[in-house]
Amino acid sequence: MVDVMGPDLISDLPQSIIESILVQLPIRDAVRTSILSSKWRYKWASITQLVFDDKCVPFSNDREFVERSVVKFITRVLFLHQGPIHKFQITNSKLQSCPEIDQWILFLSRNDIKVLVMELGEGEFFRIPSSLFNCRKLTRLELSRCELDPPHSFKGFVCLRSLNLHQVLISPDAVETLISRCPLLESLSLSYFDNLALTICAPNLKYLYLEGEFKDICLEDTPLLVEISIAMYMTDDIAEHFEQSSNCNFLKFLGGVPNLEKLVGLIYFTKVTSCSHLFIGS
Repeated sequence: MVDVMGPDLISDLPQSIIESILVQLPIRDAVRTSILSSKWRYKWASITQLVFDDKCVPFSNDREFVERSVVKFITRVLFLHQGPIHKFQITNSKLQSCPEIDQWILFLSRNDIKVLVMELGEGEFFRIPSSLFNCRKLTRLELSRCELDPPHSFKGFVCLRSLNLHQVLISPDAVETLISRCPLLESLSLSYFDNLALTICAPNLKYLYLEGEFKDICLEDTPLLVEISIAMYMTDDIAEHFEQSSNCNFLKFLGGVPNLEKLVGLIYFTKVTSCSHLFIGS
């Protein structure tokens, strides 16, 4: 009998090459390769990068149904997964705060997670569980629309190189502590923070991006900074603070960045109906 299908060359490829192929596919399609044959049933289960976007479940106008489907899909993928997970990313506009997030992050903290991105849809902020701070191998952390409260026992993310916090509820002291306890931090982005006086101590920091209402910015130990981008929202209270402060660190913070190559500053005056802005330079 002639084999009209020909030899199955793809299935016999080394696992490392198959994983490289599966990583390029949307997670939904990667999981669906299980139906190809018995050889492929759990090939996807050892991929080290899991990305859940808006296409990870079929489209539906029923938002609650979609959200339940996303939660069920992510939970099942993690349950069936084997081996380390180096990257876990949720950028899903349909998913909101849910109790399963605690279990997901706890699972990731035990599986060598290095890159964690959590960007959920509009709605109630979710609280990051304390198990996040056990992710000792994190190199990149991006959080959006959540509450973050590092425990007193937190010693730092010793491998973290990139930190991005967008609309995160966290105390000013906790922000400063978090930054100072990431000794390898090279890129820092903080956006939509309100009425914040911030002291940054990060000896390896190279890229700094700030957006929000800042009372004061002090660069205490940042000798390697090469790029700074600041967008400030100037309310009446903050404007009055700047007028009354004769020694505001923000006005003289450039003295601690001898290697600076690029500076972009925007000041938005929110008391004006049509926001104006002041461009500092680049």
